[in-house]
Amino acid sequence: MSASRRTAWAVAVALLPALTAAPAAAAAEAGTTDEKAPKPPAVMSTVGGAQLGRPGTQVRPAAGAPVLPKDVTGRSWIVADAESGEVLAAHNAHWRLPPASTLKMLFADTVLPKLPREQQHTVTRGELGGVGVGSSLVGIKEDQTYSVHDLWLGVFLRSGNDAVHVLSAMNGGIPRTVREMQEHAEELQALDTRVVTPDGYDEQGQVSSAYDLTLIARSGLQKKDFREYCATARAQFPGEQKPGKKRESFQIQNTNRLLTGDFGVAPYQGMAGVKNGTTTMAGSTFTGVAERDGKVLLVTVMNPSSKEGHAVYKETARLLDWGFAAAGKVEPVGELVPPRSADTGSSGDSDGGARGDADESAPGGGQSGKEPYGPDEASAASRGGTTGAGVAVSVAIVVLVLLAVAGFLVNRRWPLPDPARRRPRR
Repeated sequence: MSASRRTAWAVAVALLPALTAAPAAAAAEAGTTDEKAPKPPAVMSTVGGAQLGRPGTQVRPAAGAPVLPKDVTGRSWIVADAESGEVLAAHNAHWRLPPASTLKMLFADTVLPKLPREQQHTVTRGELGGVGVGSSLVGIKEDQTYSVHDLWLGVFLRSGNDAVHVLSAMNGGIPRTVREMQEHAEELQALDTRVVTPDGYDEQGQVSSAYDLTLIARSGLQKKDFREYCATARAQFPGEQKPGKKRESFQIQNTNRLLTGDFGVAPYQGMAGVKNGTTTMAGSTFTGVAERDGKVLLVTVMNPSSKEGHAVYKETARLLDWGFAAAGKVEPVGELVPPRSADTGSSGDSDGGARGDADESAPGGGQSGKEPYGPDEASAASRGGTTGAGVAVSVAIVVLVLLAVAGFLVNRRWPLPDPARRRPRR
């Protein structure tokens, strides 16, 4: 071997560790990041279908179906048909995560039907107590009078925790409101949800899931006032009443960037609500409803890891685009279940009037202490006795099967009344 070749070989051998170190270090760093990232539970709720209880992305594309967008980093997300309830795709749908202010959808769905919007209320100092440090506020002042309508605008547009606390006081207090919200969540079969505060402020043990938030939004959208508030882009809010002067007002804007737009985010065509949230523990969360060509979709995204600005809105928009393109080209991976009252054929109304009637012995019931891993699958026949003549039993079974099938066909479609066909207001 010539001297020059021996020199080149020696240099190559010397550089080999340096050349291989960089990829190895990058791989180690990536592995460390993955190890630190929270992992979804191996076992999750199967409410809405067994596939929704599996970790990872769930989708069943048919011929011609578009590929899911790759740049979606949410820890949990779901794309669902708001009218039929079919879940088109999902990712860790039942992962229990902090919900931030998206929990205000449950607050509104629970309390909104109970307070007339024209009712006037003068705020006391005590009603504004306990609002968390750093909370989003609409600017409510003590000793000032507001209508219930004003307060709901503060909740939906500015995500005002001060407005939530005042409405909770009008509803009988924070503890009662939290209890009613939990009962209503169980009525909706939103069994991943645990309510600690009515406003979604970070508290230990307060969780929900992409599936539950979508279920809650779908319930809220049954209500005309709920649809109106969550679709309002801008409104005037009462200022402080000063003696001898006309009360002034100031403009508030909806913090849903897909409704109003923002730097780097265009209003999404057909967007009609619903609610966003951001806290330290939850990161960014968002549930949105949009309509296009007669199709109404609900998308929830929880805690994206992307560093791009307004990531939660951009990822929601990508999933909405995919959902509209995929309609009729994918097999559902599950469904949004109807409320317990509808599921059992009882006479609860669609405005959330039937609450607190959940079986406490069933999974997710208030006193069971069990983890809510789906509805009780045991049939009455498997739990009950075996008395009676064989023919009578056979007839009873046939009747039950027919009733079950009829109930499924009726309850599987729990459509939105008068779907909001709005375009973003500028």
